[in-house]
Amino acid sequence: MFFWKLEDKGYELMLDFTPVRNKEVSYAELAADLTVADLRALTNEIIDYQLGLLADCTDADVVFEPIDSNADDPYAEDKADTDLAWNLGHLVVHVTASSEEGAALAAEMARGVVRDGRSRSEVPWETVKTIAQCRQRLEESRRMRLASLDMWPDEPYLDNKVTPWASVGEIDAYGRYILGLAHEQGHLPQIEDVIAQAKAARGA
Repeated sequence: MFFWKLEDKGYELMLDFTPVRNKEVSYAELAADLTVADLRALTNEIIDYQLGLLADCTDADVVFEPIDSNADDPYAEDKADTDLAWNLGHLVVHVTASSEEGAALAAEMARGVVRDGRSRSEVPWETVKTIAQCRQRLEESRRMRLASLDMWPDEPYLDNKVTPWASVGEIDAYGRYILGLAHEQGHLPQIEDVIAQAKAARGA
């Protein structure tokens, strides 16, 4: 199993998606030896890590408008928000929604359900204005994701596979679940940067 280490923070997340992003291994290969217990551990770890990042944040940090020269969201509902720099509240609702979608779709695949389309519901980011709301959203997401794993049968239908898009390749329920985690993990440096900017702005 590949490990993603955050040694400077004294923390370790189990899966390292770098080899996948570097096209050294596929999502299917990365997920090959995973168990449902691993998915639970991965979910708890990434939620706990984000809660740790928020430990000494304030409400002002949640709505702080960061500088992000790479801001580019081609999927924004409002085209005026395409180059909007996402604040902390926006990032929290975005990453949790994506991982919940992966968890929901994985549960269907594990049960042998064949379907097309998405399973996404994202809290309007404009409504998230306090650090308490961010923490609540993360804990709610943890509960929902872990609950989805209770829907997996003892013998999941691992021959039920999909190809979400070409670069991902063909994946089973395990691969679909960790695809959401990969996306969430990819946003962690952005979350860290936004928090650092917000703290600097208030002189913390």
